[in-house]
Amino acid sequence: MYTHTSKPILALGRPLAETKKALILIHGRGASARDILSLGQALEVEDFTLFAPEATNNSWYPYSFMAPTIQNQPALDSALQLLDGAVKEIMEQGVEATNIYFAGFSQGACLTLEYSTRHAQRWGGIAAFTGGLIGDSLDTGNYKGRFEQTPVLISTGDPDPHVPLARVEESRQILESMGASVTLKVYKGRPHTILQEEVDLANKLIFG
Repeated sequence: MYTHTSKPILALGRPLAETKKALILIHGRGASARDILSLGQALEVEDFTLFAPEATNNSWYPYSFMAPTIQNQPALDSALQLLDGAVKEIMEQGVEATNIYFAGFSQGACLTLEYSTRHAQRWGGIAAFTGGLIGDSLDTGNYKGRFEQTPVLISTGDPDPHVPLARVEESRQILESMGASVTLKVYKGRPHTILQEEVDLANKLIFG
């Protein structure tokens, strides 16, 4: 089973020393850091520095996000550690958590929610395009801290071939119980993609 250590994190935009605001973009299964940076260019984040890690073999963990967690190890823990390392490097450059934002799609949205909920604090904002918290059942013992009204957008299709709406709703409830200000938007019959309407909503709620 693989771990995520081999590739540098791609960056886009002005240096962090100038912007003091970071957006960490997390790609989906089969995609790449370069792919998810194109989403960043669609968001209203001109005054941010964008960062995009890339998964080994273009997948953060091998099985469904709702598989027993042990089946997705050690890749899942390695992915979470990679994100944590990126966050710490950003903070070491003088950026507060309130100026660190996350966005991800599909498998990347799941990882976005899982990481931020395991390290809940007042983040700048979180956009999870089609995702939920990870595991066959959710172990709330993994989730630490308080979001302190961090704005969170979770969007999904209904039905979605990979992400059941019930898990999305369960994830929303957990984030809200930890103090997040969550907006859940469900698009009936939407394919497994990101609509322009979702980008516009993220810009309004998270990045505006």
